[in-house]
Amino acid sequence: MPVTLEEIMDKLERLGTEQTKRTFVRHGAKEPLFGVKVGDLKKLVKDVKKDQSLARALYDTGNSDAMYLAGLTVDPKTATRDMLRDWARAANWYMLAEYAVAGVAAESPHALELAREWIASGEETVASCGWSAYANYILITPDDRLDLNEIRSLLRRAETGIREAANRVRYTMNGFVIAVGSSVEALHEEALEAARAIGKVDVDMGGTACKVPLAEDYIAKIKAAGKLGAKKKTCIC
Repeated sequence: MPVTLEEIMDKLERLGTEQTKRTFVRHGAKEPLFGVKVGDLKKLVKDVKKDQSLARALYDTGNSDAMYLAGLTVDPKTATRDMLRDWARAANWYMLAEYAVAGVAAESPHALELAREWIASGEETVASCGWSAYANYILITPDDRLDLNEIRSLLRRAETGIREAANRVRYTMNGFVIAVGSSVEALHEEALEAARAIGKVDVDMGGTACKVPLAEDYIAKIKAAGKLGAKKKTCIC
């Protein structure tokens, strides 16, 4: 028997905890939310994936936990431009923009078109979604299908513009450099040079213990582990 939206929302409420909710709020989450850990959200993925209209309806609730679950369950191959644009506009904190929406967009047929569009946005959350979407696209796409010249241009843009960029955009620009340096062998050295030029990136993490990875060190660790050029099967997580 198909599960209903009301049943999923009830399950989310039961899975939520005040402690997790407080943690998410410190990171920038907005009400409404129950405070459900991503690991617990994944327990509901199998049931929701069977009903793609339900997956979309979850995002439309405006509840942060339901919106993230929508990102885990919607089929990215069927995602339309308009849906993804609506999702990006509605994402009201970085977990939704940079993970839920960016992951789905990266695996959709509209990945590059929307990543370019969002990167150019003057709205912080949308722009950070764009940088993350392009980085995720790079991580799952074979090098021979990548536009290396465009990626070079974005590397230069990150290197020269990261200091003046908005808070979360700085974080995702840094992540973009890491993605290029670790997974695109032909651009490894150029990304490493950009990472060295960028150095330490200051991002307000909302008083949490989270830190911004040093791109040069991160890329070096990937190479030392023999994983340079490795691609992921999926970026939805």
